[in-house]
Amino acid sequence: MTHGMRTDTYTPYVDGDRNWRDTATRFALLPLRIFLGVTFIYAGLDKLTDSAFMKSSGAGSIGETMRSARDSAAIPALIDLALKNPTGFGYAIAFGELAVGIGTLIGLLARLAALGGALISFSLWMTVSWASDPYYYGNDLAYLMAWLPLVLAGAPVLSLDSALRARRRQRAAGYR
Repeated sequence: MTHGMRTDTYTPYVDGDRNWRDTATRFALLPLRIFLGVTFIYAGLDKLTDSAFMKSSGAGSIGETMRSARDSAAIPALIDLALKNPTGFGYAIAFGELAVGIGTLIGLLARLAALGGALISFSLWMTVSWASDPYYYGNDLAYLMAWLPLVLAGAPVLSLDSALRARRRQRAAGYR
């Protein structure tokens, strides 16, 4: 068996020459970053501005939502823990979603923000949307899977992380 390198599928960057495929590859995660960042910012702000949500009981409250999901959750102990202080948990989720959304959107500590988004999505999947039948009707699983490429790749372009990385390289080059 022989192995060879296919030159038609890989374009080296000779003299900075890049074709449209190279550019598309570099920016491939940007739409996902924008979507998840905006969505999580919106979700956090929506919770913070909804007076009914931040209550421990009543229609539309975080407490009522958790109590209704408790018996069908994969991990009811998570809900029991949150029910000790539903309002505090509601604020933690809302501020967590804001931090994750902002970090993802501007690309600051992007891998950490994506990990936070994945953990929020995982916890919501294990509790609130676990009873979705069939399983793919639960949107939290799809969000969890959407976060994973950003956990792995971070925000390599149009981000504060890439700007800070470039600045560190410049400083390191100046010391040589």
